[in-house]
Amino acid sequence: MSSPAPVLLALETATETMYLGVAVGTRVLSRVDHGGAQASARLLPALLALLEEAGVGLQQVDAIAFGRGPGAFTGLRTACSVTQGLAFGAGKPVLPIDTLLVVAEAARQHHGCTDVWATLDARMNEIYAAHYRHDGSRWHTQRPPALYSAPALAEQLAREGTPAVAGNAAEVHRASLATGPWQLLPDAVPDAGALLALAQAAWARGEAVDAAEALPLYIRDKVAQTTAEREAQKSAQGEVAQ
Repeated sequence: MSSPAPVLLALETATETMYLGVAVGTRVLSRVDHGGAQASARLLPALLALLEEAGVGLQQVDAIAFGRGPGAFTGLRTACSVTQGLAFGAGKPVLPIDTLLVVAEAARQHHGCTDVWATLDARMNEIYAAHYRHDGSRWHTQRPPALYSAPALAEQLAREGTPAVAGNAAEVHRASLATGPWQLLPDAVPDAGALLALAQAAWARGEAVDAAEALPLYIRDKVAQTTAEREAQKSAQGEVAQ
């Protein structure tokens, strides 16, 4: 006898938009809200309101799925801290899902794509991107999430004969990326429906982990290093001045 479908809560805040969802059996409720700097203040109340709308309490949730990045640092920290807080408080496991994989799943759900370069604008004329293929039952990573300049990604796409480029970088960097026969799908966003579908599959494969593992996927380490370097330099300057 098959096990009952899990109750899953999902949140994705790696971009300027918050995508929230809850799956209760085959019923899915979702909500879209402003993210970015507002995410830290709006996320928890929005999640609790969504659970109330679904008619379930946090204790009834089997696991909390979240987009772990890559993406905006503030959004990723918010997603991880809220996920950890809820999961620790309720004694629930978590399902970390790559945000770019959610973009790929959205392209599959909305456009039928099974071979996708998923992208997100990383600002500073750079792009977060990963290449995925779906075999009819699950996704397989061809190239893991990495940071590319727009011209470098265009060269990679040309070398691989890519059929589809999904995600908001397809619009933000259209001038650089619209250089080949591949399809651009900027409307494929990391929405709750795609995140919940991946979370349900991950749950079925037994991939839920402890709340302590609700950690972000950072790609642009150099930004953090530069900040640390600046702080170290300020400290050193202060010691010299004394």
